[in-house]
Amino acid sequence: MRVVIAEDNALLREGLVLLLTSAGHEVVAVAGSGPEVLPALLEHRPDVAVLDVRMPPGFRDEGLRAALEAREKIPGLPVLVLSQYVEESYAAELLGVGASGVGYLLKDRIGRVDEFLDALDRVAAGGTALDPEVVTELLTRRRNSPLDSLTPREREVLKLMAEGHDNTTIAKTLVVTERAVSKHIGNVFLKLSLPPSDSGHRRVLAVLAYLQNV
Repeated sequence: MRVVIAEDNALLREGLVLLLTSAGHEVVAVAGSGPEVLPALLEHRPDVAVLDVRMPPGFRDEGLRAALEAREKIPGLPVLVLSQYVEESYAAELLGVGASGVGYLLKDRIGRVDEFLDALDRVAAGGTALDPEVVTELLTRRRNSPLDSLTPREREVLKLMAEGHDNTTIAKTLVVTERAVSKHIGNVFLKLSLPPSDSGHRRVLAVLAYLQNV
């Protein structure tokens, strides 16, 4: 898998390069500042981009802005965004332009190598990967929304969907059958008034509803 890395911290950047190459991926370019990101993505058109949210020169949201612009120019470009802290607005904005092939992880997650690589693979394959802490923060803040109609178990299922897990993993995590998970997901779709379509698209819409409080 071909990867572009955008991270201003040299130590972390080199650590990511070593981690990904050791896992069999090819790092085709690295960027250390916001203005370098988009040209690198347009030139190499990687299978997935790993981007820090805040980068020089302003250390605000340069990485996120580059990710959003790149996805406009390269539709469907898988992007895994890294952040030091939970930034609800960043997560919502990233998924607001389409939830397929996007991820938002806290940097601490990189140290859990298997989890990080699994998230990277899910994003590259067109799925989602949201940090559990980000999802928990979003769930805590949401009030007076259609999500309020969900049962505690349905909210647990939706939370795990938002993290990018499939039905089998959700069933193992909650210690229930896959049939039960499918039933809960069906209830989520119904209560969020999601239109009939393929199940994959409906899962994306459910995650968007979860993030955007639609």
